[in-house]
Amino acid sequence: MSFKGFTTNIVHRDRLETIEHGSLHKPIHANVAYGYEDARELAAVFQGKQFGYSYGRQVNPTVTALENKISAMENGVATACFATGMAAIGSALFSLLRAGDHMISSSFLFGNTNSLFSSFANSAIDIDFVDATSVDAVIQAVTEKTKLVFVETIANPRTQIADLQAIGDFCAEKGLVYIVDNTMTSPYLFQPAKVGASLIVNSLTKYIGGHGNVLGGAITETGLYDWTKFENIYDPYKSGDPHKWGITQIKKKGLRDFGASLGPEAAHHIAIGAETLALRQTQQCANALAMTTFLDQHQSVKAVYYPGLKSHPQHQRAADLFRYPGGLFSFELADGVDLWELMNRFQVIVKSSNLGDNRTLSIPVAHTIYFEMGPERRASMGIDESLIRISVGIEDSEDLLADLQQAFIGCGG
Repeated sequence: MSFKGFTTNIVHRDRLETIEHGSLHKPIHANVAYGYEDARELAAVFQGKQFGYSYGRQVNPTVTALENKISAMENGVATACFATGMAAIGSALFSLLRAGDHMISSSFLFGNTNSLFSSFANSAIDIDFVDATSVDAVIQAVTEKTKLVFVETIANPRTQIADLQAIGDFCAEKGLVYIVDNTMTSPYLFQPAKVGASLIVNSLTKYIGGHGNVLGGAITETGLYDWTKFENIYDPYKSGDPHKWGITQIKKKGLRDFGASLGPEAAHHIAIGAETLALRQTQQCANALAMTTFLDQHQSVKAVYYPGLKSHPQHQRAADLFRYPGGLFSFELADGVDLWELMNRFQVIVKSSNLGDNRTLSIPVAHTIYFEMGPERRASMGIDESLIRISVGIEDSEDLLADLQQAFIGCGG
């Protein structure tokens, strides 16, 4: 069977393999160890000469089914799943970089990713943070020790969009590993392989899982990078297709050694949630455009950051690259509008962390997820003290607009 449609592919992906007892979903395999009749077969699995299951920290049939589904969504060749998105990023860098190496990262990073990279910088990995909305900043930061470039598709929370195509072209020219975090767009809105990404990050907790009920992360190998050019691949992993050496090393040195494994029950939840990804994101993006259009014209709002608005600096880039401009935006309040009073008047919009949920969520950015950075670092990233981030859900647009309107009226706006 072959499927042309994005949703059809996700919904019926498990059926491309044999599923136990005719189940429509890959069942939950609550196993840690796997037995073999022939000890030679067990050894072949451990040595990577034969596909099979060895130990639950590395492999599980339910997780494998999810990995195959994500690979298909991202048009990749292989995927490794982890307990969280942060585990995926950290394990990838730990696996691929060595002391003295240099990497380049977008300066507009998710707060925890920024914290993680700062920890790597304290451990003999040299990192330059640049304004990735222009490839020129990346070019200027390259040194003879540069091994990889890391960017997010749409920055959280100010929604800056990296110069994805130009950076991909540059990395291909220089032989650099190009890691693109696709969490904010998801494979439905954008496939980073189209801009030459070597590896793709997805926090499965967010849009792919979609229901705020499970944690997970993934690294997908696109098959576009020739790992024979990458000097940090260890000899035991230099076998088979060179385009998969990177993901093999990430699985062995990151997933196996750190053990941040995705459990089978979590994998099952994510796989089920992924089936409605396109339906959910279509509604979320439509809601986001309606809400930002309302806010952009409101006297109590100083600025709105959403790629779907023509006033956004990378509006045309978003239109060229993405199916829709995303389901997340942020806005700053005009002077004199009390942030706390406004947010406390929300009735439909939930005051909570996380994003990509079916529910619309709001959070005061400077006082929560970016608080640890301090005022100086926040200012350098354009995080105003009145900035509110909205992760848009699938509610009816009229209810979300009415909630915004009543909240501002209650604040005198």
